[in-house]
Amino acid sequence: MTNDLTQCVLNPTVATEGFDPLAVGVHRASTIVFKDAAAYASRGERGHQGYSYGLYGTPTTRTLEAKLTSLECGAWTFLAPSGQAANALAVLPFVNVGDHVLIVDTAYPPMRDLAETDLRRLGVEVDFFDPLSPDDVARKMRDKTRIVWCESPGSTTMEVLDLPRIAAIAHEHGALVGVDNTWATPLNFKPLHHGADIVTEALTKFVSGHSDVLMGSITVKDKALIQPVRSLIGRMGIGVSPDDASLVLRGFETLGIRLRHSEKVAFDFAERIAGHPLVDQVLHPALETCSGHPIWKRDFLGSSGVFSVCFARTASTHVAAALDALQLFAIGASWGGTRSLAAPMSVDRFRSATRWDGAEVILRLSVGLEDEADLWADIERFFNRLEALVAADQPMQAVSHG
Repeated sequence: MTNDLTQCVLNPTVATEGFDPLAVGVHRASTIVFKDAAAYASRGERGHQGYSYGLYGTPTTRTLEAKLTSLECGAWTFLAPSGQAANALAVLPFVNVGDHVLIVDTAYPPMRDLAETDLRRLGVEVDFFDPLSPDDVARKMRDKTRIVWCESPGSTTMEVLDLPRIAAIAHEHGALVGVDNTWATPLNFKPLHHGADIVTEALTKFVSGHSDVLMGSITVKDKALIQPVRSLIGRMGIGVSPDDASLVLRGFETLGIRLRHSEKVAFDFAERIAGHPLVDQVLHPALETCSGHPIWKRDFLGSSGVFSVCFARTASTHVAAALDALQLFAIGASWGGTRSLAAPMSVDRFRSATRWDGAEVILRLSVGLEDEADLWADIERFFNRLEALVAADQPMQAVSHG
């Protein structure tokens, strides 16, 4: 019989037979114990699928990884603390001093910042390419190009890339192709089926779906890419909380129905907003007027609840003030949660291979799960305020030009 203090530390073994819950259990662990010294000494032989230390996975995180691997049609998935962490960890294992990376000009701004600040600092050369021109990719490929980084549709401006053509060009030069697939999720687009080698997701957004957790994923197409990513993650000591993983798994279960609802309502709103006299253009890949629509129709399985609005120049300067009229749409970054969001976005300073000729500020909308009629009434409140601000500004402009 052990003493009380020892019994406080040790846990009894209880039967698990017959306990088969629908929910995934939350397995928290740093230390993983081994049955004997020999098993501990050979722990490295367990490989990426085995358990050796909490940093490298628990049954909870492995369940999420397995679900993503299946949906992405890949060989293995790694989890990261955020979508941008996933992007960085997808690129860094494959570049060295003197190498070259090619990044789509419409990439997520923090990804551009990583390239221009950290990759250049580490001796990696960086170029950006026109999202609508595979020929631009071909012109800018070098012998030392190691990865071509894509995001489709493009961040904020929604250009759709011809991924199969870009991937063919990259592979001809021996380069890998990575794709940030956050807008579409694996339900609407499967980059690994269209030539990509690596796909990342910001699980923070549609997959988790409740605006309360940060997480990203990296799925690789081939087994040969597993170890470079796993080793870097280990060296940098990067892992995710099983509690957070359980929240993402819970959100995952309703992803399909949430995404289809947001897709339907967002497309309806996009069509209606496009007809407003103060709107110059609505950027939504499912609209025939959007750049890359034929490719979206060819390659994608559906659309998203996120789109952008470009305003006439007379109205653009008043958009920020008009947002204060919103009562349901919250003003904030990110997307894909139950709450609808509005975010004014600046584009021009994040372009170098292309030129943005539209208004300086674009309004990005993310449609959530509120009642459709209530949301549309909120959009009408915004436009009513915008019209009033534009009307009040016009006499002043007339006087100043008189």
